[in-house]
Amino acid sequence: MRLLPVRNPGPRRRPVRRRPRTVPGADPRGAGAPALPLRRPAPGAAGAGDPGPGRRQPGGTTVSGLPSALARHPDLDQWLAVDAADTVTVATGKVEIGQGITTALALIAAHELGLDPRRVRVRTAHTGITPNEFITAGSMSVEDSGGALRQACAHARRLILARAAERLGTDAAELTIEDGRITAPGLNASTTLWEVQGGRPFEHAIETRTDEQPPAPPPDRQPRLDLPAKIAGEGVFVQDMTWPDMLHARVVRPPTWAHRLDVLDEPAVPDGQDLRVLRDGSFLAVTGADEYAVVRHAERVAAACRWRQVADLDGVPLGTESQAFPVRDGIPSIEPVPDLDFEPDLAACYTRPHLMHASLAPSAAAALWAGGKLTVWSHSQGVELLKRTLAEALDVDRRAITVIHHQGAGAYGHNGADDAALDAALCALEHPDRPVLLKYPRQQEHRWEPYGPAMRIDMAAALDDAGRIRRWSHEVWSYTHAGRPIPRQPGSQLAGAWLRDNAIDPPPAEPRLGSEVGIHRSAWPIYALPEPRVIKRFVAPGPLRTSSLRSLGAHGNVFAIESFMDELAALAGKSPVAFRLDHLDDPRARAVLEAVDDLCGGVTGPRGVALARYKNQQTWAAVVAEVEVDEARADVRVPKLWIAADAGRVVDPDGLINQLEGGAVQAASWTLKERVRFDRQDIDSEDWDSYPVLRFDEVPEIVTRLVDRPDQPSLGAGEATQGPAAAAIANAVFAACGVRVRDMPLDAEALRRAAAA
Repeated sequence: MRLLPVRNPGPRRRPVRRRPRTVPGADPRGAGAPALPLRRPAPGAAGAGDPGPGRRQPGGTTVSGLPSALARHPDLDQWLAVDAADTVTVATGKVEIGQGITTALALIAAHELGLDPRRVRVRTAHTGITPNEFITAGSMSVEDSGGALRQACAHARRLILARAAERLGTDAAELTIEDGRITAPGLNASTTLWEVQGGRPFEHAIETRTDEQPPAPPPDRQPRLDLPAKIAGEGVFVQDMTWPDMLHARVVRPPTWAHRLDVLDEPAVPDGQDLRVLRDGSFLAVTGADEYAVVRHAERVAAACRWRQVADLDGVPLGTESQAFPVRDGIPSIEPVPDLDFEPDLAACYTRPHLMHASLAPSAAAALWAGGKLTVWSHSQGVELLKRTLAEALDVDRRAITVIHHQGAGAYGHNGADDAALDAALCALEHPDRPVLLKYPRQQEHRWEPYGPAMRIDMAAALDDAGRIRRWSHEVWSYTHAGRPIPRQPGSQLAGAWLRDNAIDPPPAEPRLGSEVGIHRSAWPIYALPEPRVIKRFVAPGPLRTSSLRSLGAHGNVFAIESFMDELAALAGKSPVAFRLDHLDDPRARAVLEAVDDLCGGVTGPRGVALARYKNQQTWAAVVAEVEVDEARADVRVPKLWIAADAGRVVDPDGLINQLEGGAVQAASWTLKERVRFDRQDIDSEDWDSYPVLRFDEVPEIVTRLVDRPDQPSLGAGEATQGPAAAAIANAVFAACGVRVRDMPLDAEALRRAAAA
């Protein structure tokens, strides 16, 4: 969640080879004119954007019963080390991006090992050291990494107790661990984890599952491991990194992806300033030891540039041509698209615009080229994949590259972090043995980050005589939601690679046909409906650079489904809650809907409700929104939200609530305010005035109820409220003023247009 203050409305380097365009006429948006190839990722494979669980076993396990990450990395020592004294260090291939995953993983390890959570240290993604868990995305960290770590710690506990039993001369089954002390009833002697295992490797390969500790009530409030240093301003972000003799860097970007450098009348470096201008084609950077001097000279270089436009920002309009795929149970198929073969009682079209990540701090990265080795510090969500794509873009042996995750200030998907990593590396290669810290200014981040793509959703339905849905159609158009840097593609998704003399163009955008991926995420209805007709329509090329943004297609799809359910309820003459319950046979979905209705005291007055299960496989969430509509100013405010959610076994209640509420606040901002504005020549959204987001004085009061199910697997929740919150707000607006707004954002322009329709 990001809010604005109230006060302001190997190895040797070789020349990079130019990679041939894979599609004639391709442009830097990553799609060409001819028909596009299809990609159906293998189950569990990396490279499908933000892949959903696909056809994995429930809980992210393999057919062997082991969590998939643990099956790939069975060496117990890669997951866990009992330190020499007092603490245990656990490792994860996931990263902390503000979601509190390090705290949740510490709680899981502490529970299995019988420790106070304060004794657990968590090491996040570091290539070649921590397990390779691909990307921190799709709300999969607690399910995947948490499941793997829980099982690894269970194995460690079993081994430690067996060794302790030998030391104490008793049966391991009699031993217990309490905050690291190992003892048994009636036994005078005791030992500790550190006496038994401290500083020693386990030297154990995990091949089968072992018993885990029975669930225990989660803590009422567990202090976040990552927050104290942030609150104290200790400089934990990559933007804060310092070294002796370091250099600062700024890149000078073209206005958009569609521009290239025409002429640079390079300005002179001011006397007494040790600055360098690095130029490679249209890639420009300024480096120097004095950060302020670097910033000012980058501004002078930018003013001296003349850019030429090489393409228009137009693209194929949504709702026109597309590649279409029928979807069944969340999985698209390469089959003929069935016709709409019924006369709808109601049809409606819903839209969302392109959206930004708009993190409060623009992206940054640090890099060091020394001794033929490249080290990069990045807030990327996928350091292992970034390592390989950097190797390809730089034509450097990947064994010479190390990427270490270092936190950035906010991440909601594929933002500018990976681009900054390449840019920092390019600068570091020109300054051997000196660390380089590169930061983007706000304008560059806003203009160049990969946006969440625009969407159009056409809904149609027919009711029977009892007011129940008898036919249902959902068609969703969108551009690609999968533009992350993935190795072994015919191109590069790193923006800096497009700008160099030996440019590496982006790969062509392709429709992703995995389960619940991208455009069709959460398009399959949660309701029990006879033969739903769901169609994914992939459109390319788009006008802007797009990729993965929090919840991907679920935000637009759930906004449409749940707005439409309210419209159908009105047509059937039923209350929104009763109409939904009439069409639900999932007991856990019914439970969260009834819970939120009870929590708010009823969906009456200027209130709206919405419900979804994220990816139809993860957390169930129901949201009620209460709005205030100033009809004279066509202004909507959301003073209060209520959330009920079922995320299975709750590990960290406070962290789970943070994720649910943070997602709802961000969704409120998307729904009420946010839209990337652009025309054929330029992007207009480049600051907080031209791209407004929710401010602190507009944050709603939120009341949340968790439906804990300790006998069920933990489920991902970080994106569960994006869609329901959006639809609940739209439904509340209709309840408040009788105007049905189907186009996001629900700003004054949209309200007046809907009222006039």
